[in-house]
Parts: sequence; C-alpha cells; structure tokens
Amino acid sequence: MSERETSTENRAPETAAALPPAVLATLVEIGEEMNSSLNLDEVLKKAAALVRRLVPFEIFAVLLLDEGTQDLFIRFAIGYAKEVVETWRIPVGKGITGTAALEGQPVLVGDVRSDPRYLSAVESVRSEIAVPLVLKGRVIGVLDIQSRQPDSFTHEQQQVLALVAGRLAGAIENAQLYESARRQAESMRVLNEAGREASSILDVDELLRRAADLIKRVIDYQMASILVYDARERRFTHAVDVRYGRSEQSKLAIGPTEGIVGAAVASGQPIRVPDVSRDPRYVCCNAETRSELALPMIHKGNVVGVIDLESPVKNYFTEEHVQTLSILAVSLAVAIENARLYQQVLREETEQAEELQAARLMQGALLPAVPGEDFGLEVAARYEPARELGGDMYDFLRYGPQQLAVAIGDVTGKGSAAALFGATAVGMLRSLAPQKLSPADLLRQLNRLLWELRVEGRFATLCFMTWQRGRQRLRIANAGHWQPLLWRDGRCEKIPVEGLPLGIEEVAAYDERAYSLTAGDVLVCYSDGITERTNSAGELYGTERLRLLVAANHRLSAENLAAKIFEDAENFAGGVQAADDGTLVVLKVR
Repeated sequence: MSERETSTENRAPETAAALPPAVLATLVEIGEEMNSSLNLDEVLKKAAALVRRLVPFEIFAVLLLDEGTQDLFIRFAIGYAKEVVETWRIPVGKGITGTAALEGQPVLVGDVRSDPRYLSAVESVRSEIAVPLVLKGRVIGVLDIQSRQPDSFTHEQQQVLALVAGRLAGAIENAQLYESARRQAESMRVLNEAGREASSILDVDELLRRAADLIKRVIDYQMASILVYDARERRFTHAVDVRYGRSEQSKLAIGPTEGIVGAAVASGQPIRVPDVSRDPRYVCCNAETRSELALPMIHKGNVVGVIDLESPVKNYFTEEHVQTLSILAVSLAVAIENARLYQQVLREETEQAEELQAARLMQGALLPAVPGEDFGLEVAARYEPARELGGDMYDFLRYGPQQLAVAIGDVTGKGSAAALFGATAVGMLRSLAPQKLSPADLLRQLNRLLWELRVEGRFATLCFMTWQRGRQRLRIANAGHWQPLLWRDGRCEKIPVEGLPLGIEEVAAYDERAYSLTAGDVLVCYSDGITERTNSAGELYGTERLRLLVAANHRLSAENLAAKIFEDAENFAGGVQAADDGTLVVLKVR
C-alpha cells in the first residue's frame, strides 16, 4: 500500500478521533435515532433536530437526486418558503448544492455574495455548507445548511456534517426502500379494487366519469382527460375532463393525431413529458400545464382510449406513475370494451329480426382464434350457433411463453341478455388473467365479481384449465360446467372436478386437479348444445355416446376429432334443429 493510500484510508478515523467526546456521543445517537424509523419524513425531521445540536443553523434542507432528470429537489426543509420547496429543481453542477452533488465533496462558502455559484432561495443568506449524501459510492442527495451570518460555519463543522451525511444516506435509502414497497403494496390493493369496480360499469359515459375517480386513488393528479378512441372513424367519441377535483365539459380542441395525446395514440406507448415547454408536440389546452403524462388504453392490440394527466409542476410524473397507470389502463380498456358491447347489444335488441341475425354472427366472429404459438398442443375450437344469440363462450389466455390457459363456459338463458352476460364474464376473466392465478383461485375471484353484479336469474358455468408445456402438466377446475373427457392410458373418462356455477353465491369452493400428460392424450371440453342434441324421438345424444366416440377416434388430429363430433351429433339429430349453441374445445398433446 502506498503512502498516499495509507493517508487517505486513515483520514476518517483521525478526524473522528479528533472530535470532542460530546460530539462523538451525539454522532452515535444520530446513527441510532435515524435508523430507528423507516418513515422518511420522521427520519429527516430527527436528522434536522440532531444536526442543530452539533451545528447551529437558521436554514436547513435535505435535497434528493432525481436520477431520471439529474435534478435535485427539496425533500425536507426548515426556513424555506412553501413555493420554493414545491417548485425548485437544481440541476447537478449548478449552485452550491449542485456542485457538491457533482463533485461528491462538501462545499463550504463563508460569504455567498462573493460566490457566483450561489442560487438565492432565501433573502439575506450569507454563509452555506453543502455536503453530499453518498451511498456505496453514489450520490443520492445533498445535506445543506445556511446562515444569515457571514463565516458562520467552520471546517470542523463541515467534518461533523460529513460524518452525519454518511449515516443519513443509509437511513434515507432504507426509508425509501420501505416507502416504495409500502406504496407498491397499497397501489396493487387499490388497483385490484379499481379494476373490479370498473368491470361492473356498463355505460361508457358513466365509466369515464368513474375512471377519473379511480385514477385519483392511485395518482394525485391536478388535471385529467379520459378519452375513448374510435380507430375506424379516427376520432374521439367520448371524453371527460377533470380540473382540480371538478368534472367539466370536455374542452378537447385537438385532433386525435395532434399533441401528446396524439403521440400516445400513434405509438401505443406511454408518453411522459417532464417540461411541456421543451416538447414540440405539445398543444396548449390548459395555460397552467407544465408537465404531462398520456397513456393509451389498449385492448387486443388496439388503442381504445387515452388517459391524459397534466400538472402545473414540472417533472411531476414519474416512471412509477407510468407503471401504476399502465396496470389500471388494462382494466379500464377491458371495461370500455364491455361497456361498448353492452350499449351495442342494447341497440340491437330494438332492431328488426334480421339485425338480430347479424348480431348473432358478430358474436361468433368475436370468439377468439386458436393460438398460433406452439404450446406443445394441437388445439381445435368450434362454435355452432343455434337460432338465437346464446351464452356459450370460450377463450385462450397466454399465461406465458410456455403456459396456456383455456376456458369454456355457458350462461343461463338465451338471447341478447345471455350474450351480454357472457361477454361481461369474458371481460372479467381477461382482466384477471394478468394475475396468472391457479384455476381454482381464478374461479373464486371471478365468482365474486359476477356475484357483485347481482343480475337476477343470471349465472354462468365455466371450466378453466392451464397447460404448462415444459412440464406437460394440466391443472383444471370447474364451476358447474360439463365435466371434460380425458383420453389417456387407453381409457376415456370424465375428469371429476365440481363446483358451484359462477354468480350464485358470494363465496364458493372449487375442486382442482392436476395431470401429467403424454403425447397422444386428448382432452375434450364441450357445452350442452352437443350432449343435449335430440332426435325426432326425443332422445338425447348424451355424454356416454360422446365418450365412446372420443375413445374410438382418439388417434385423429384435434381439428378432425372436433369435426367428427359435430358430424356425429348432426347425424344423430336427423334434421331436428338444435335448441342450443354447440361449443367444443379439443386439446391433443403433441
């Protein structure tokens, strides 16, 4: 070790040893006090009180570094005007505090009037010490004290503050980590509640008004616009404005391709603007706006709307805001689509019979396509409508690159009301899908959501399963739907999973089973439109006939087996019109 390195290494102990015992005792107390709490405000308040015992001051501030903008902002202060605390942002390298942050070294100024770096925030200040808060070699902020007397601070006090800053940096980091974890937990709880609430609103205008309240629960915005975008007509069809807590008539005066909002629509990505005066895309609608966040609501790859938040404070919106709002936007996008479908079906109910036929065809078109990805399965799905709109439904949900979720269900009754209830159930199912719940847990949550709608006389059956390609593992649960048939090991048998249909009781329990499958194993899920198909003698096609057919034809591909089942049921009926929709999902392990 060189002589220079030895001198540097021993400097801090020598400095500490040279301090009076009373100061050393106070430093120990500071370390203990600051580490006794994980509340950042309380930590900084304690720090100010303890520092005052060592270094008398008139003005005190702890500034933290915004790593995204490389600006310092005041997190805690004594002696500053409120507007300074709320609005001042000091770039690293500017002013005395910015210099301390840039150089990573304390800066002591005996008379600020003779120092060109000084930025005046409080009149009559004459002397200042700025000490960087350094953690693991990284500057996270600055401890700054000021006095109205010249040469008020000494080099010894500077050394003391440097020791305090070392302890304070660690306490701040711990408090910030705790605060961040607490905020995330609370945000996830609120987001879950908000998503459930949004999914129960089926009027677009009411949904937009409520959306403003839901967003306010997770982000304390000052101005907001929530807009619904019609991609076919390339215009916004609904909009609501909220300014400082009051809803107003929309003042939208820009096109859907203009401004920050237009950029969000065009890119399909969040647009965060720390300072609108520096962004050429900005179109002024509110004179007091200084920063803006526009986030698209996307459903099935299409922008269905935009959430636009504005603030009179520069750099107000953070990446954490973007992440939080992105989660809520998923639920709102699904809710908007549900509300649109609801209003569309209501209009169609008042039209003529031929329009009802068109609506029935539209329902079939909205059913999801078979996944194109290779999940280690052959997948086939068929839907044969009866004379009216029905309540049959199925869906494929990507749980990950190796995992696929499959749902098949039915709603009580027929007609547009059943179709609407089924669409609402699918929307809720998709809103729960990002949580990647197990089949039984998903059915429990979906049951509670449908029960909360309290639609008299309406409930749904649903069989839900997940398939994991790598482990060749199937997990399945059932809410009152027909038990699927599983061909494996030379036998075709029903999977004995049971549970109460969705929406009947607030709390329900559901069986869940898991199977390890091998190549050639076949799973057949079906609706009563197949097993309850009748012939002219009134006989039912039945589950047993279906089971024998699957056993005899299990070597067929999934697509051919599905076609075979529908063909056999049609031949059995002998021309008798089906009374209910027939839905079928066939999975065959590759």
